Amino acid sequence: MLIFEYKLDGSKAQYAAIDEAIRIVQFIRNKCLRLWMDERGGQGISKNDLQCYCAVLAKDYPFAACLNSQARQASADRAWFAISRFYDKCKNHKPGKKGYPRFQHENRSVEYKTTGWPLSPDGKHITLTDGCRIGRLRLVGNPKQKIAAFPLEQIKRVRIVHRADGYYVQFGVKAERAIVHQPTGKQVGIDVGLKAYYTDSEGNTVENPRHYRKAEQKLKRLQRQLSRKHKQSQNRKKARKHLARAHLHVQRQREDFARKTASTLVSSHDLIAYEDVQIRNMVRNHHLAKSIHDAAWGTFISWVKAYGVTHDIPIIAVAPQFTSQECSACGALVKKSLSVRTHICPSCGVVLDRDHNAALNILAKALACTLGHRETSSSEDNASGQTASTRLSQRKTSKRSG
Repeated sequence: MLIFEYKLDGSKAQYAAIDEAIRIVQFIRNKCLRLWMDERGGQGISKNDLQCYCAVLAKDYPFAACLNSQARQASADRAWFAISRFYDKCKNHKPGKKGYPRFQHENRSVEYKTTGWPLSPDGKHITLTDGCRIGRLRLVGNPKQKIAAFPLEQIKRVRIVHRADGYYVQFGVKAERAIVHQPTGKQVGIDVGLKAYYTDSEGNTVENPRHYRKAEQKLKRLQRQLSRKHKQSQNRKKARKHLARAHLHVQRQREDFARKTASTLVSSHDLIAYEDVQIRNMVRNHHLAKSIHDAAWGTFISWVKAYGVTHDIPIIAVAPQFTSQECSACGALVKKSLSVRTHICPSCGVVLDRDHNAALNILAKALACTLGHRETSSSEDNASGQTASTRLSQRKTSKRSG
């Protein structure tokens, strides 16, 4: 599934109509969730029952009937997704909170399936024909990105999203992207970090951009200005928009850097091994949580997996235990705290940067996996639904010590 995104250009009345459609989506989702809760925890309630309930809501509430019928069903699907995810976590006995479904208060999107959105032949305008009276909107985007080149049968979803800087439309196209990878004969292991964004097994490093840290003073100033405004005033709404746009800018900087760095890494190597760190556990350290979130390791690894599928190269996840403690030259265990940034082995005398030593160990474990010395199992699928990496099994359960 490929996603094509455009910005929407319309009038204030059209934007108000989009907001009304978004509120209807939120209303239907919450009503479906209430139906599941009232039926003694949803026993006997299925996905089909929630979709049929949309027709009942359209009869009982005239404003709900204004929304396209398939868009109403997509709203019910959102409620069922939250319910099914809660059931899966309970059945699998996942530790921690199970994510009991909650009512939505800040919905920002409306999704159409295959009807209600005629596209102009030139692909520059879209018309929403349901009772919300949104009408014809102009698509603003990359001129090289041509949604009209795809048959309408391949466009499975159309989603309108409200962001801080305007309204956007996303087209979900059923297609696969493939790139002919040019072999380079290079295999690399990477160790993500905070001092450097990542260090590879060849000793190369990528500087950590620290987007949030650089914008932190501006964000604090905008937050103070927001807190000084009177609640429910027009000035407070303006200050809130300014703050939201600043956060959106940082988010886009982080996403753009992760994508470009991942693309460069994948296109220049034939095998990539990375450390499968548990970010959720690492951010419990309140001294490092802000820096870890700012680095966005999870986003970077997700794009590495996605580009790995596109280029058809192996992306291998390695268990993080002792990658920083073991000597990459002789295998001796050298204990060191996080403040020690240089690996000095007393057994063989090798001296390396701590992250460089870890990257060498990661690559060695990955190569041992590909040679069949250890068991391998498929990791989680990426956003495209394809397996993008292989994870090494690890019998030891000790925590990572560096």
